[in-house]
Amino acid sequence: MPFKSLDELRAACLDLAAGSDAAANAVARRQDTLTKPQGSLGRLETIAAWLARWQGRDMPQLDRVKVFVFAGNHGITAQGVSAFPSEVTVQMVANFAGGGAAINQLARIAGAELDVIPLDLDRPTGDFTQEPAMDDEAFLAAVSAGYGAVMKDLDLVCFGEMGIGNTTPAAAISAALFGGGAEKWTGRGTGVDDAGLVRKITAIEAGLNRHAEALADPLKIAAALGGRELAAIFGATLAARHHGVPVLLDGFVCTAAAAPLARLHPAGLAHTLAAHVSAESGHRRLLEALGLPPLLDLGMRLGEGSGACLAVNVVRSALECHARMASFAEAGVSEK
Repeated sequence: MPFKSLDELRAACLDLAAGSDAAANAVARRQDTLTKPQGSLGRLETIAAWLARWQGRDMPQLDRVKVFVFAGNHGITAQGVSAFPSEVTVQMVANFAGGGAAINQLARIAGAELDVIPLDLDRPTGDFTQEPAMDDEAFLAAVSAGYGAVMKDLDLVCFGEMGIGNTTPAAAISAALFGGGAEKWTGRGTGVDDAGLVRKITAIEAGLNRHAEALADPLKIAAALGGRELAAIFGATLAARHHGVPVLLDGFVCTAAAAPLARLHPAGLAHTLAAHVSAESGHRRLLEALGLPPLLDLGMRLGEGSGACLAVNVVRSALECHARMASFAEAGVSEK
């Protein structure tokens, strides 16, 4: 286990490289020579430079792209916060293994490997209205599982999650990190009715009140109010930064899982892009709070890393244009 204490994890969160200015600048210079008006490909140009910065390569590559889906179960479901029972988490992990989920199809078409990592599904986290979701040991174990999953030889990673009830801890973490109360951050998740939405808001407010002493520390927030799959995403996001691997963040749960890193370090999520903005109501607010403009807005709210995986195709398009377009000189096209 790479992290044996919160202090050790905190030190790792503060020790973050800034990426390669030289590689990003090399991409920008090449973009200005290609057969198009400068800047006319918009964010496709900046995506190519972002890849170069975090890969540390003048010419980025996408030979090995991987999607990690972390799965966990939540004690907070006892408060009636989800439209589905918690056993669906295990059933969906089996569906992933059988190739029958949306993420299986999206990973295939994006040319990405898929790795599904279940985390103690037979042992739900604590009900955070009654106790911390995880003690330090459980939290560090989940963070370490995510950290250890990401290898240095990857070119791009997407993170996703599966965990019935997990939009509730995502909303709780968002409220704890950025304020505004539970109602501001809470949506309908898997499709709860009005009574279910009230139960979610009530549970989150109870959790914020019960764990008020933890709210000044992003790591303690993630342990007290989060879930194993969220903690693993946090660890995986940190590992990607340390290994020089750019990250596509998925929806509300994934973004909330990574958000404590931005509170610990002002550029903690600079190596990430928001793949999309989900239909879950708190996600757009969270992306705005983090300063992460989304690549796509398709009304999705599935999770599983589905939006992130879909955005891999946009990133591949950015790289293809950068790498394969001719320059004005090569094409014999007159410049302005």
